[in-house]
Amino acid sequence: MTNKHASNLAQRLETGLFTVTAEVTLPDSIEKEALASRAHILEPYCDAINITDSTGAVPHFSNIAAASILIENNIEPIIQFSCRDRNRIATQADVIGAHAMGVRNIFCVTGDGVQTGDHPEAKAVFDLDSVTLLTTINHLKTTGKFLSGRKLDSKPDLFLGAAVNPFVPPFEQRALRLLKKHRAGASFFQSQYCFDISRFESFLLLLLELTNGSPPPVLVGVGPLRSARFARWLRENVPGVAIPDHIINQIEKYPEKEQQKAGIEACVKIVEGVKNLTGVAGIHIMAHNWESSVSEIVEATGLTKTGRNN
Repeated sequence: MTNKHASNLAQRLETGLFTVTAEVTLPDSIEKEALASRAHILEPYCDAINITDSTGAVPHFSNIAAASILIENNIEPIIQFSCRDRNRIATQADVIGAHAMGVRNIFCVTGDGVQTGDHPEAKAVFDLDSVTLLTTINHLKTTGKFLSGRKLDSKPDLFLGAAVNPFVPPFEQRALRLLKKHRAGASFFQSQYCFDISRFESFLLLLLELTNGSPPPVLVGVGPLRSARFARWLRENVPGVAIPDHIINQIEKYPEKEQQKAGIEACVKIVEGVKNLTGVAGIHIMAHNWESSVSEIVEATGLTKTGRNN
């Protein structure tokens, strides 16, 4: 890391290098190795790895502990912070604690409601939303002060990101929403799963127009579908995921044992369709409990570290 850039991720995106990130599935385990082994599968193909924050309102391995384990293994984390489980006091405390352990990339999300998970009786916090979460962490970063005005000994060196979903209505508001988060402190964006390239192109065109051709870095979210049945479950149960019927129908043409291969092929086709679009800074691969598929996708699309760094 250099003084100029908070992280390798920041350096790549700020210098216009095509970037690949992926999401590691956090294990339901009490052992470090359960996480480290999954992250090591991704590391040769990724510039940084996302660590989720009890996604789907289901408790998993602690995101801050997970980030520390990745850092111990020389793997750069992007730690997600959601608004569901922390108020502004806990958020600020966790941010400076994570920074002390070496975390430099923080990704801010609202978080799924507790009713979507396996503890629907839990009490949600939502003291902040995604924009005010960004504002809060950016305040720590730029002023070196808590929201109360108390000073830190120095300013945390952070690179902040946020989510964007161009695939659900109101479509015409998505680029404006991104720019609102950008003004709040987000320096990069990762999108929800892209299964509709034309819809994403429309979003990009508006974003380019609104920014006079200089948008903040956007990494397109992609992911392989294990089966047509899984695709339907994802579409029906995960908020914000839009999978067109033709994608599911294409996978369903294959026998069940061959549908994983078809899902990877469909993902590769989408990556090929978006990777050269103006305004695309990279891809973000979400392969839940299927880390081994990431290497196939990256290699098939010519996006290995060697290939994209030349």
